[in-house]
Amino acid sequence: MDKAGVDYFHLDVMDGHYVPNITFGFPVIKSLRPLTKKPFDVHLMIEPVDPYLEQFAEIGADIINFHPEATKHPHRTLQKIRSMGKKAGLALNPTTPTSVLDHVMDLVDQVIIMTINPGFSGQAFIPLFDKMRDVRARIDASGRAIDLQIDGGVSDKTAPQCIAAGANILVTASYLTAQGRENYPSAIQTLKGA
Repeated sequence: MDKAGVDYFHLDVMDGHYVPNITFGFPVIKSLRPLTKKPFDVHLMIEPVDPYLEQFAEIGADIINFHPEATKHPHRTLQKIRSMGKKAGLALNPTTPTSVLDHVMDLVDQVIIMTINPGFSGQAFIPLFDKMRDVRARIDASGRAIDLQIDGGVSDKTAPQCIAAGANILVTASYLTAQGRENYPSAIQTLKGA
């Protein structure tokens, strides 16, 4: 995937508590870090978040994303991530209102809109284009260079719609792996062409 042209790696950390699945944690990310110079965009689907931020920063996360429901004080969590020299992101579940962004736009570097329910790959895309447009308007109004990332069900069919609604980063897993390793470069270029 590195050689095929991905821009960075989105790593889903799941704890079997915040979401009903378990993936991987510190040892796996640490072992992957020397294999690529591409940024690691670590998506924490864990609860609690705060006790683990420093360790994720130390093992090579470049961007640390979390769900506001997974901490008592999202503002403080964003401050902590940025104080470690990392980019901070908020991940919004399909039913998380965009109003959670009201008083933190000065601290976020990225907003993830989940277009599936977090926890499992391969789910059907939820067309939250109104939510994407809302967040894009908030980003534009802030005057800051904040990325709008879409995570879940991104494919050659949904990517153009997400970009049209204001996204500038697309996360894909099932679509890419379904193409087969030999087709990674063309599949990645298809998404980038959106």
